[in-house]
Amino acid sequence: MNYAVLEVARGGMLRSGLGFDVCDIAIVTNVAADHLGMRDINTVEEMAAVKGVLPRTVCKNGWAILNADDDLVYAMAERLHCRVAFFSMNEKNPRILDHVENGGVAAVYEEGYVTIYQNSYKLRIDRAVEFPITLGGRATFNIENSLAVALAGYVAGFTKDSIKTALRTFVPSAAKTPGRMNVFKFPEFEVIVDYAHNTAGITKYAEFLNNTPATHKVGIVSGLGDRRDEDTISFARVAGKIFDEVILRQDKDLRGKSGEEIYALMTRGLRMDKPDLPITYIEDETEAIHHVLHTARPGSVISVFTEKIPSTIKQIEEFEAQIVQA
Repeated sequence: MNYAVLEVARGGMLRSGLGFDVCDIAIVTNVAADHLGMRDINTVEEMAAVKGVLPRTVCKNGWAILNADDDLVYAMAERLHCRVAFFSMNEKNPRILDHVENGGVAAVYEEGYVTIYQNSYKLRIDRAVEFPITLGGRATFNIENSLAVALAGYVAGFTKDSIKTALRTFVPSAAKTPGRMNVFKFPEFEVIVDYAHNTAGITKYAEFLNNTPATHKVGIVSGLGDRRDEDTISFARVAGKIFDEVILRQDKDLRGKSGEEIYALMTRGLRMDKPDLPITYIEDETEAIHHVLHTARPGSVISVFTEKIPSTIKQIEEFEAQIVQA
């Protein structure tokens, strides 16, 4: 049997619609305050209505897989005519317990395992730390994503061993998952490239970084001109909390705001909780990356939040090649 797996981005849905009429399985992981203020979508509740279109396209015998830890995602089940399965990072989530007690299917994170529940039946897939995508269990958001993936495989009829093998052999890399937690290990420091660009994304990233040992944590960040001021400040505030030093850069496309406006908003957010946070302004992203690579302290972790994913990865790989040849 052949499968097509599609990512349905909220921005794309707002601009162009879904691109299909019916699907067999739909997964909704969360609803975040991103793209608000665009195309008359001004609240997370309105964004939830947009995302709720996806599970409503599932055929009657298909499955909607919803995050029971997210109130707005959980509520989507009320308007569905297909079968529904839930996942949760909390095995004692009352919503999960009630759903399973009534004969439903669910996936939970329990005692370090990704586990499927159906009635009184419990199927442990594997320990989450064994999945490379979780980076040894530090990337809890990818444990959450693994729950959704395991559940999708289960309701699609895949065996436990097939699901386990798939999760154990999916190794994130710049080639396979560009811009999604790409880790580059150098002799004295580590660089992580990611596309976190909103408050929800960087908050999840913060959980990972807080579980990552480092002598110094540096972030290369920028703001987006097509976001509300409060969203830019909120994003920057989280960044300010998790980094010991920040390199503030600008995107080529400022998306409606001036560089000065974005700089002011970002600086305000970054220093909201750390008034003395060291901030270096390097407008060009290539120059910003060059700076951090050549000034990295031993034991440091450098986080590069980029939109120019291919060129950023190429620059870091070229630096890596130079070290190998030296």
